[in-house]
Amino acid sequence: MSFITRGFTGRSRERDDRLPPGQTLVGDFPVLSAGPTPEIDAADWAFTIRTESGVDHTWSWDELMALPIEDVTTDIHCVTHWSKLGTGWRGVALDTLFDGVETDYEYTMAHSYGGYTTNVPLEDLLDGKAWIAFEFDGEPLDPEHGGPARLLVPHLYFWKSAKWVRGLTMMAEDEPGFWEQNGYHLRGDPWKEERYW
Repeated sequence: MSFITRGFTGRSRERDDRLPPGQTLVGDFPVLSAGPTPEIDAADWAFTIRTESGVDHTWSWDELMALPIEDVTTDIHCVTHWSKLGTGWRGVALDTLFDGVETDYEYTMAHSYGGYTTNVPLEDLLDGKAWIAFEFDGEPLDPEHGGPARLLVPHLYFWKSAKWVRGLTMMAEDEPGFWEQNGYHLRGDPWKEERYW
């Protein structure tokens, strides 16, 4: 996969206590992707949680839209040192999707249309920490930012918020995804600067 980046105009200013160490505040929304932007029609989109027993819990786009939708205002932090504060999203909480999913496993692998993967511990997806987001700043999520839907895990570096997400597979042990296999940290806490292995 090739690495694509467009944008990133950081601003120097006095230190803001909302910025994790080593981060720069930006006003735009830089685009960074591992590979080309896939074209996914919402009518063809689906999201699946696969448990260790092989059971698939799947939602179509219409089924996702019928679930409780939350407005989320949060800061986001990219491993490439940019941060964007007070971003507005709409989506469905992973808590909602995991309601009724039976699993004893503590880890997940997120899978995206286009082949991207990233590992996320289950505890980082539940208790109001993560969403399947489909709107940004009051508009449908642009394809270059992961539309029609992406994972939103804002308390971790943004590579964990997999664009074009299509599902989660439960795992017994924490295994690396795409960037983690290429030197990025297994968890990615921006406040601890968990950028690389």
